[in-house]
Order: sequence, then structure tokens, then C-alpha cells
Amino acid sequence: MIFNDREKLGRISEVRKNSFAVYFEEQEIIARLKGSFYEETADKLPVVGDYVRFIHNPMGDSVIQSVCPRKSLLQRPDQAKTGVMQYMVANADYCFIVTALNDDYNYNRIARYASVALQGGTVPVAVLTKADLCNNVGRYITEVETISEKIRVHAVSALLGIGLEELEEYFAPGKTVCLMGSSGAGKSTLINAMAGEEIMSIGAIRESDSKGRHTTTHRQLIRLRNGAFVIDTPGMREIGMAGAKEGIEDTFEDIIELESRCRFRNCRHETEPGCAVKAAIASGELSRKRFMLYRSLGQENTNNYARKKEISKSVKMYKKRK
Repeated sequence: MIFNDREKLGRISEVRKNSFAVYFEEQEIIARLKGSFYEETADKLPVVGDYVRFIHNPMGDSVIQSVCPRKSLLQRPDQAKTGVMQYMVANADYCFIVTALNDDYNYNRIARYASVALQGGTVPVAVLTKADLCNNVGRYITEVETISEKIRVHAVSALLGIGLEELEEYFAPGKTVCLMGSSGAGKSTLINAMAGEEIMSIGAIRESDSKGRHTTTHRQLIRLRNGAFVIDTPGMREIGMAGAKEGIEDTFEDIIELESRCRFRNCRHETEPGCAVKAAIASGELSRKRFMLYRSLGQENTNNYARKKEISKSVKMYKKRK
């Protein structure tokens, strides 16, 4: 990538309808894309967390010239399940999977987030919030640790300040922490606690189902006083699998290793003799629940990826006819 003397380096802090907010020299400026960007595919467009080169215009909108190479990119299929990918956050060092220890807790959903984080090149960190409301915190920590050897787990109470010191290592100057999880899981409260000031608004929780209002309506990058960055995201009750084969394999490394010991390379782990997976389930080494989750995520990923390829093929054919 070639730069010229007029270009400045900034970071996307917010994606708006027809413009971008760029963090530059401790302030936010408004910028638009140069024309050639509109010929690019969606994964080449700037997302929150991207470092970009731009022409600074102090009298009006600046112009984004290029997106710098990314070290990580978190993505998911859109909620309509059309196969189109939604590119969410770039250049995060850690992905905090924020889950409250109440009705919000869901083992399978944490595994999904972990797979997405690993696929995207970030470190998954499960942050179990509202520990003060739970009578058996240790049980949940142990359970989440079984998701993957690569996931880190912390139980905290931002309200009482319990466990927050364990999170300080992630908020080092220059590091970027992305927070994902359901509405009401405590993302905003956690950000305020780590920042030492109220920089995020906090919504009320419905007592009937422990769910919260969407206090964050869009992704935004925030710089803390010490030079660390936080990317807050809107609440997501679900996250789909697509293009996440490596992330799923990283999450379920134990099953991948078992599959390598099966007698047949194309073993379906059903009636085949010499199946290491079936033997591990029978002996208790592997839980059937974990294996079924692995198989379910893998099948969903395959189906969505096939749908994505079919849509991409249709788009290319349409462009050729124009």
C-alpha cells in the first residue's frame, strides 16, 4: 500500500448512514469514502475498528482513501439468513463474551461467540457478569471452561467491584477490547466500571425475564483515558455460523483430535466400526451434548456458507449481464 504526504492515519469509531466518524488526534472527524470504494465488495469497506488513510479536510468532510491491513475481523451472517455476511468489528485484540449469571446464561451461545472470535483472529474471553446474584459461580466457570482450551473465563460483579482487577490486563494502552452479548448482560456497566467514569448509558432490566433494553444501538469505538480502546456493540440474543469452519475447529479441538483417530477418514460417527468419537462418548471422555453442539454448528456453518456462495454467484452473473 502506497501513501502520499497528504494522507493522515485515523481509526473508524462509528459507521453512519452515509459517512464515517474517524478518531484522529484525540477528536472525531466526519469522513466519506472516495468513489472507487463503491466498486469494492462489502468485506473491503471500513468497519468500526479499522485503521484508515484519509485526506483531512478541516473545513468539511474528509475523504477516506484506503483501509489498512487488518489483524482481525469479526463477522456473522445477517439475521435474515440470506447468506450475506455482516462485517462487524476490525482489529480487536480480545472479544469479551459478556453473559449475565441469570436467565441470560446460555452455554451454546457462548460457544457460538467463541467460534466467531477464534475465526476472526481474536482471543475469546467469557465475562460472566452479575456474579453477586449467583449462588454457584464456580459451577458456571468450570462449565464455560469446557467450551475450548482457548477461551478465558472471568466472573465479575461490576456493581460490587468483584473480579474487575482480573480484567485490567486486557485494557492495556493500545489494546482493543470488543464487547458482545445480549441486551442487559451488563456490557455498558462493565465499560463504565473499567473506564472509571460513566461513559455509557445503562438501561433497566425487566424482572419478568431478566432481559434489558438496547442501550447501545450501533457499534462504536471509545478510547479510555489510559489509551486502551473499547468497542461496544448492540445486544445480540443469537449469532449465526457462516464462514467459521476454522473457528469451530479451534473451539472443538478435542473432537477434531478424536476424529483423526477414527478408523475411516470419512467416518460419520454413527455405525462405523473403529470410531474414536463414539468410543469417547461411551467412556465419558466426551459428552454427547458437546458433540451434538459441534455437529450442529458445523452443519449450520456449511448450510449458510453454501447459501452465501450461491448468492455471490448470482450477483456475479447479474453484473456480467449489465
